[in-house]
Amino acid sequence: MKKVLLVVMAFLCVATAFSQEEKKDKKFGISFSGFVKNDFFLDTRQTVTAREGHFLLWPAAPSLDEMGNDINARSSLNMLAIQSRLSGKITGPDAFGAKTSGVIEGDFFAQANDNINLLRMRHAFVKLAWENTELLTGQTWNPMFVTGCFPGTVSFNTGTPIQSFARNPQIRLTQRFGNLKVMVAMLAQRDFTSRGAAGVTSDYLRNSAIPDLHFQLQYSKNNADAGTGFFAAAGVAYKTIVPRLSSVMTISPETTEVVINMADSSATIVTTPAVKKSYKVDETVSGLSFYICNNIKLKPLTIKWQYRYGENIPDVLSVSGFAVKDVINEVTGELSYTPLVNSTVWADIHTNGKKFQAGVFAGMLMNMGTKEAMSDVTNSVYGLGTNIKTLVRVSPRVIFNSGKFRAAMELEYTAASYGDSGTYDVNYVPATTTDVSNIRVLLSTYYFF
Repeated sequence: MKKVLLVVMAFLCVATAFSQEEKKDKKFGISFSGFVKNDFFLDTRQTVTAREGHFLLWPAAPSLDEMGNDINARSSLNMLAIQSRLSGKITGPDAFGAKTSGVIEGDFFAQANDNINLLRMRHAFVKLAWENTELLTGQTWNPMFVTGCFPGTVSFNTGTPIQSFARNPQIRLTQRFGNLKVMVAMLAQRDFTSRGAAGVTSDYLRNSAIPDLHFQLQYSKNNADAGTGFFAAAGVAYKTIVPRLSSVMTISPETTEVVINMADSSATIVTTPAVKKSYKVDETVSGLSFYICNNIKLKPLTIKWQYRYGENIPDVLSVSGFAVKDVINEVTGELSYTPLVNSTVWADIHTNGKKFQAGVFAGMLMNMGTKEAMSDVTNSVYGLGTNIKTLVRVSPRVIFNSGKFRAAMELEYTAASYGDSGTYDVNYVPATTTDVSNIRVLLSTYYFF
């Protein structure tokens, strides 16, 4: 008991000393903020989602039984609090003549359905800020998610897959010229990765030994007295991945024959295994993407919009990927590839009231198929939602604020046109499609701290 009391007293002494030291210099340390959020949602159809339906992408494709009934035409309901978040903002002494700061932030969304409810890292970065130059290293938003211009939806998907959504480990340098900012960044992949024959993994980008490269321009001008502002950004991104390191070629297939013993008329099944050889291959597929967005804040309302062109960008949760273009070496089986191309446009409008806000998000995605023609319509295609030709979303919302408490409601209508099997051409464009839609009713409560 005495030992316990001694430990408690020692802890109190240290805490008191730290508190007194903190009072002497309050500008250094860590400050916490965040929110507790609960989501209640009802879908009119089975959906393609992450984390038990929380992160909605699009309605599931038709799945017909023997009588022609759509198995996925079934509603679902869930309630989750996994988006609740804790963020720590860190300040410290200057370094190299720059102001230093950092952020570490987590929630309970986890990295996969298997570990849902567990803590995961959202952001973890440090910044060095000189008068007009800023260097950021660590994990934060992909530059294609422009923090100065993104949809204000209640849904955690923030307009995905029409809006880019990803956080990446990166090195980012930003230079300010008055109201203009120029940003360059090199990215790796962690929770949001490319897709291919080996599944969803960062190996494709890592094996290219070339980071995901970004360049962005931003212009902003605000009038605090009038309560107005203008923001515009444009950027390009270039990514190269390696689909695989080796190929496996079948020299002779597996054979099975029945051998009859003439002496007793017995039969024996003899199987000769296939003969396969592996070869090192040198394969890459590259994609160029660009976007432009605008955020106009007027006193009564805010108007935002964005246009995006993307090549092989499933890593930002878009309908995208790549396809096998052709066989370029018949002996080794080495392949060439071509990216899938998509184009998106969205707009978001909302009122600027402090206690009440009303808004609506609307957007469209167009899957334009492969950048170059495939040698055959049966060539393999890899990616996310590659069988969706078009996707449309409209989601009106209302938000009520009272002190640190918020209640919000959103109706999210999403319609997807799925390409019919057997109708795709060499550019992976279907001749006919089947349309499905889903309406999500979302109720959310927040408590900020």
